[in-house]
Amino acid sequence: MFKTIGFIEQALKSIDDDVQVILMNMSLSLTEKDDLMLPLLQQKRVLDQTLEDLRYLEANPPAKGGACKSGMIRQDQEK
Repeated sequence: MFKTIGFIEQALKSIDDDVQVILMNMSLSLTEKDDLMLPLLQQKRVLDQTLEDLRYLEANPPAKGGACKSGMIRQDQEK
């Protein structure tokens, strides 16, 4: 999981760098900048949430050997 977190952090830095390049490009209008940045910012939002989720799982790993909740409910109903 540590490698995945590192990859996501690198991707986030790359997106930030790309956004800065777009912002500093004086030959682009504000509308063009918005159009170029929108997909990058959407990707950043998804990656931020993924990173938050992975860090949570890293700090709070799921119980080992535990069945998923739906499996436990089915087992209880069969008894």
